[in-house]
Amino acid sequence: MKHRIDPKVDCVFKALLGSEENRNLLIHFLNAILANELTQPITWVEILNPYNDKEFLNDKLSIVDVKARDDRRHVYQIEIQLVTHADLPERIVYNWADIYSQQLRSGDKYEELQPTYSIWLLAENLLKNDCDYLHCYKLRDDRGRVLTEQGGIWLLELAKFSTNVIKSEDQRWLQFFKDGEELDDNALPDWMSTSEMRQAMTTLSVFSEKERAYFQYQARQEYLRVQAAIQQGRDIALQKQREAEQKAEEAEQKARIAMQEKEAAMQEKETAMHEKEAAMQEKETALLEIERLKALLANRA
Repeated sequence: MKHRIDPKVDCVFKALLGSEENRNLLIHFLNAILANELTQPITWVEILNPYNDKEFLNDKLSIVDVKARDDRRHVYQIEIQLVTHADLPERIVYNWADIYSQQLRSGDKYEELQPTYSIWLLAENLLKNDCDYLHCYKLRDDRGRVLTEQGGIWLLELAKFSTNVIKSEDQRWLQFFKDGEELDDNALPDWMSTSEMRQAMTTLSVFSEKERAYFQYQARQEYLRVQAAIQQGRDIALQKQREAEQKAEEAEQKARIAMQEKEAAMQEKETAMHEKEAAMQEKETALLEIERLKALLANRA
């Protein structure tokens, strides 16, 4: 290829899985990633937001995920994320819930809701303390019992994926997205020898060889770099804000403790004064009693 192309860049990613001419790649990808979930293979899908190369040139805020629906009306969303950020988990859950809820219109019954599968490919690790690259989230209780079979969220952390031998189609796709930028279409490795992978490489070649497509690719790369820098700045600012709030809370806590200690000391001092006054009162009472007794003895004498 004339230029190296990263399949993780969103315009390339959507051309791979969201274009009408690559509909079979989307079906193959979904069957591969959801192989252990599907009761039967997907044979047809309608792409709900098909790829349009002009949208990436004219609109930097283009919708870059892929949404599709199969012949059973099951809904699928696939998204690539190059940079993780603090609120990404909330965004992932919100997107799934939003797509799931959009199935119903006014007057529709809940029984019309169909499973919704959200698949996220993450270039950077999100779950820092977990070495597994695949995570599947569903509506389960604390004993692992599923509340309802309505799809779920699949997270695939590409940086954690590593294998010496490709053993399944999902691994083939993960390896492609992870290392696709380094592939040479004139000397492809054995794991790229399938018809689907060769078709995927053809899509990369289009971005590499055609000037307009390559300009589009470069523009998206630059836009994503800027957005990543902005997001990084936001994350840093958010972290500093949280640290400042934590310090303020700690200072407030220390002030509360100091005030409580001061109040306790004052209370202790006040109690001591009351005890001292009571003791003096007892002493005065005792002295008065002695004087009374003395006077009584004197009168008898």
